[in-house]
Amino acid sequence: MSLKKRRSWRRLSRNRGDSIIKKLPNPTAEKLPSSWRGFNLLNMFYKGGSERDSRFNEDDFKLIADWGFNFVRLPMDYRIWIKGKDWNAIDESVIKQIDQAVEYGIKHAIHVCLNLHRAPGYSVAAPPEAADLWTQAKPQEAFARMWGYFAKRYKSIPNENLSFNFLNEPPDIDEAVYAAVIKKAADAIREQDPNRLLIADGLNWGRKPSAIIKELGIAQASRGYEPFPLTHYQAGWVEDARDFPPPSWPIVDADGSVHDREWLKKTHFKPWVDLINSGGGAMIGEWGAHNQTPGDIVWAWMEDCLRIFEETGMGWALWNLSGSFGVLNSGRAGVDYEDFNGRQLDRKMLNLLQNFKK
Repeated sequence: MSLKKRRSWRRLSRNRGDSIIKKLPNPTAEKLPSSWRGFNLLNMFYKGGSERDSRFNEDDFKLIADWGFNFVRLPMDYRIWIKGKDWNAIDESVIKQIDQAVEYGIKHAIHVCLNLHRAPGYSVAAPPEAADLWTQAKPQEAFARMWGYFAKRYKSIPNENLSFNFLNEPPDIDEAVYAAVIKKAADAIREQDPNRLLIADGLNWGRKPSAIIKELGIAQASRGYEPFPLTHYQAGWVEDARDFPPPSWPIVDADGSVHDREWLKKTHFKPWVDLINSGGGAMIGEWGAHNQTPGDIVWAWMEDCLRIFEETGMGWALWNLSGSFGVLNSGRAGVDYEDFNGRQLDRKMLNLLQNFKK
């Protein structure tokens, strides 16, 4: 990064310092802000989108801020910024688009969390990577090198404005194996920027926190996708999703057992509450429901989730702003959409989210 860009970021932070201090909390690995509220922005979610799709839009940041939210997570596909298949050849013109998103965050008092949704050797999405991040040295080295690159590039940006979320949804692998890979990346980051705020997704696709990760001084991120048959009903990318029963909320099983807010809190979220109570930082990196679940069911389920997040002190980022899970252009049945600057707004969902922002 050029000296001119570093100076411009410092100047932007300094010129807006008073407002940023008031609006953005100070996060630590031991205590992530309960006031983080926002959205995932998918502009770099996958390689193959148009050039327009891969460029972050300042209007989105302004809209999020105007609605009263203060957090965005950027799930990114590393293939977008490498040249060809060379993990070491980085296209600076693409990275400048990430620079722009960070700058939009500073300008509009929104915390930006960078995430590798696809990394060398691993992705939860199709197609799978040819290499294996968990067992092979070369992808581990490339993974650490990429994060070291970002750490050096953004070392002048305060933690109030920027965090790094290593990798989206690791599988249910051995905890020590996961922690070893994350530690290599954390070491590469800390060599460049020792105090950068780091967040690791929980194991088992974000469901299970790790005691080893906590001891590394790294916060953790959970998911809000339970019950999965409700949130991913008929989702085309999920195996057997078309066999899920028609969703309802609360859910009453044939044996009379009830799945409701208390059930969610006592099952899925209990390990995360335990992590927080033990002095570990935690948040909900993604949550929401696909558009094949009708609006009235989703809104009822979302309200219960939001109450849990509030009670447990976890900030959150909805998946997503615009798309099948989002408040804009979701295409969900049972929603009375409002025309909003050429996009279709689920006003009821937005109002619900705004009732729980801080």
